[in-house]
Amino acid sequence: MQTFVTSKSRENILSRIRKGLGEASLPIPFPEVEKDNKNLYPDIGNAIEEVFAEAFIALGGKFVFCESDDDFIENIAVLFESKGWTQMLCSDHRIYNLFKQRNLDIVLPADQYIETGDACITGCEMLVARTGSVVLSSAQNVGRTAPVFYPVHIVFAYADQIVPDIEDAFAVMKKKYKDNLPSMINLNTGPSRTADIEKTLVVGVHGPGEVFCFFINADSGYLF
Repeated sequence: MQTFVTSKSRENILSRIRKGLGEASLPIPFPEVEKDNKNLYPDIGNAIEEVFAEAFIALGGKFVFCESDDDFIENIAVLFESKGWTQMLCSDHRIYNLFKQRNLDIVLPADQYIETGDACITGCEMLVARTGSVVLSSAQNVGRTAPVFYPVHIVFAYADQIVPDIEDAFAVMKKKYKDNLPSMINLNTGPSRTADIEKTLVVGVHGPGEVFCFFINADSGYLF
């Protein structure tokens, strides 16, 4: 085995560097932010839905405001017909039953073994207004595949499911699930996209190429 000999002067320099690195502490560059990071952003106020809609649309999402569940179901039926889809799935049992009650046979229950479908309807944990993100988790039915596997993702949310910032979303998740947090929590922000292919932005490579958010202006009644 080859042995490398280090000069005494070089070893002295290296030892001082090691000692300095061991004793040095990296100061917080902006300590005031640690005290109150709300100062970074203007207050959203009462326009939280508008803030989310603007951010979501800016990211390439399509936002639809609905007054009620009935309005939501009607809008989905119009979308299905206008797009010329042949198969639409729904992972939320309650919403699926609403379609069945209205004799609208345009959706099938989502199943992890169904590999075809033009679009899939899912619920969400929350909406994050500041970033226009949708919070999803494995606790939802078919939560790992339904939001990402099909060409179009249709997500619905209620008025009591929108929070200002990401930290607020995690606080709600902790309150909701306590010590049993889902094994997967995703923040989906707009349609899937990548710029890895010759530095050209391509949409829909690793997930849905089109994302709709139907915001229902009523409380869900089942957040907690």
